[in-house]
Amino acid sequence: MRKSFYLVTAAAFLLAACQGQSGDDQTSSQSETKVETAYKNEKDQRQFESRSAQTIEVDGLAFKDLNKDGELTPYEDWRLTPRERAENLVSLMTPAEKAGQMVIYDLPMGASAKEGEETSHDGILLEVEKVHEEGPFKGQTQYPTTVMLNDKHIRHFIVREDKSAEEIATWINTLQEVAEESRLGIPVIVASNSRNENDKAKYNAESDNHHFTRFPGTLGLAAGDNQDMISQFAQIGHQEFMASNIRKGYMYMVDTATDPRWYRTYGTFGENPDQISTYIKTIIPNYQGESLNENSVALTTKHFPGGGARENGFDPHYEEGKFNVYATEGSLEAYHLPPFQAAIDAGTSSIMPYYAIPSNDKSHTPQAPFKGEFDEEVAFAYNHQFIQELLRDKMGFKGYVNTDTGVLDGMAWGAEDLNKVERAAKMLEAGSSVVSGTNEVEVFQEAIESGQVDEATVNQRVVESLTELFQLGLFEDPYADLEGADDALRTPESLATAKQAHQDSVVLLKNENKTLPLKADQTKGKKVYVELMTQEIDPEKVKEGEPDSLAAYNQDLREKIQASFPDWELVDDYTQADIAFVFAEPVSGSYFEATDDYLDLQVHQATQVDTERLADIRQYVDQLVVNVNFDMPFIVDQVEPLADAMTASFDTYLEAILEVQTGQAEAKGRLPITLPASNEAVAVDENGQCVSPNDVPGYDKEKHMEIPYAYKDSQGNVYKYGFGLNYDK
Repeated sequence: MRKSFYLVTAAAFLLAACQGQSGDDQTSSQSETKVETAYKNEKDQRQFESRSAQTIEVDGLAFKDLNKDGELTPYEDWRLTPRERAENLVSLMTPAEKAGQMVIYDLPMGASAKEGEETSHDGILLEVEKVHEEGPFKGQTQYPTTVMLNDKHIRHFIVREDKSAEEIATWINTLQEVAEESRLGIPVIVASNSRNENDKAKYNAESDNHHFTRFPGTLGLAAGDNQDMISQFAQIGHQEFMASNIRKGYMYMVDTATDPRWYRTYGTFGENPDQISTYIKTIIPNYQGESLNENSVALTTKHFPGGGARENGFDPHYEEGKFNVYATEGSLEAYHLPPFQAAIDAGTSSIMPYYAIPSNDKSHTPQAPFKGEFDEEVAFAYNHQFIQELLRDKMGFKGYVNTDTGVLDGMAWGAEDLNKVERAAKMLEAGSSVVSGTNEVEVFQEAIESGQVDEATVNQRVVESLTELFQLGLFEDPYADLEGADDALRTPESLATAKQAHQDSVVLLKNENKTLPLKADQTKGKKVYVELMTQEIDPEKVKEGEPDSLAAYNQDLREKIQASFPDWELVDDYTQADIAFVFAEPVSGSYFEATDDYLDLQVHQATQVDTERLADIRQYVDQLVVNVNFDMPFIVDQVEPLADAMTASFDTYLEAILEVQTGQAEAKGRLPITLPASNEAVAVDENGQCVSPNDVPGYDKEKHMEIPYAYKDSQGNVYKYGFGLNYDK
């Protein structure tokens, strides 16, 4: 949502600007001056908003005097192209200001301040200085917000908090007010990871206390396989980001999920590069438009050249997973690059490379499109061959490269022997413009001032990232209208669309003797038991009002189900039940830590699903319906034989699953990933070689294997990509 503007002539604007725009009123959200006409070409007045900068008139048109010199400097002239303006601005910047443009850092909101922590601007900005003791920023100093803006000249930030649109927009507006007062008036851009997908076992939208409309996970969107839904999903996301003044999306992952043990499979659109490519070609224009403009949310597509080609699941967030492996001839070009080419063709604003290193020893070389071995075994953010030669020269990428968080520090794989200044220089030379997860601008300033990066390269990198800010119109109007901001989130229409997506994401895997759908006449007079099986809830991590234990969650779940299905006779004791619905939510792996052994894909006790209890439930009930939530391709051979019917979900609301299981919604979903047959299908030998190739999607793995890869159930169904049953009509 953008604000409404009133029309004034340039002369009237200048008169208003001269009347009392000084002192504290300059930064007040009430002291706004706005200009607008049709703005059809360079002769029409462009709309803008100023909180502190004065305005100047040239040729009967008004401009913001961002550098406060009373003259129209080229970068202030909205009639010029974004590239021309960026080049002029870079010529005026000091090395320190250029360095500040080269990093993006997590910035907490003042609303997240703990008791006793200092804030400013009526509590909106957090002014705390402390050293992070854990997590990806361990050992780094978090500085006060105004220090990062004014002293470190940082202009790229990431927001993580789940707050309302009005709260986020108020915070970003305030950041922009501080930035506008700076020497050159360079605005801020705030990025966020995706906010429109569910990630926990929530019952429905009413019980989900997040502020943004929540669809199923991206795997669930892929399971729905509905191009129109993907378009609506992106349109809703765009609307909610704009209302919050979040103008940058760290999304979406177009990695092709080929290694079944990769923990981050849940964030992908599955294993088919064609489907992923189609989705991203729809998503990008719905967020960005045909080209970036003042109504766009710019996207960062990740993680180039694809994070799915893991070595037996280990992730480059830790050293054990630092290699990308391409053991299969042609796999890079056939499976991993196509979604990125689709994103480039759709005009993605920036691309994020992964932490990983290409490995000659672990890969089949030459790996097309390269003609020989990989030139250098160094993380992709440092890798000139991948960033410049492949991404830019061959694939035609014209935007800028934004590295992943922490690649300068603990995840500088292949560059461990370099000091931080040398690392910064190497990334800039390779083609990376913005480095995530650091506020050590001094490192980049030293790389610039010491001559370790030539001036032309430095300027080119800053021009690349600044061009985006000009394209988005942030130099003219970086502010969002607070009025009605919250009304743009979770609208009745967006919630209805998301509900349909949740229902569409449910995949019917098994339906012995047509157990499903269990309609009202089949449950009448029957006692029904419901249970979620997953890991115990950590009471220290729950939000206020949420159940603080698994037992409390299940009790609350049964109460919610009773409200949705008032005709059911729900019981708390499965030994008294006729029908049981069990939701299995296996949990395996960790985002930032390697497991002691290869990640466990079995659905059983070790992955937090009590299969012994499930077997006991089977002994008592006439009909057992099991849903398994898949955030990676779990092995179901200890669960499926027990179930009369089994469905698959992908961070889907539980109510939507029940609606499919009871026939209130059709079973439409199709598997976005192939489910492995057994532990033998993913076994790793003493040399670290997996029997199923890590770099090939599940639907093609058997081309390179001597045993079956895809799971076959007791009914003869093969759980391969694209599989899903329907209800007979």
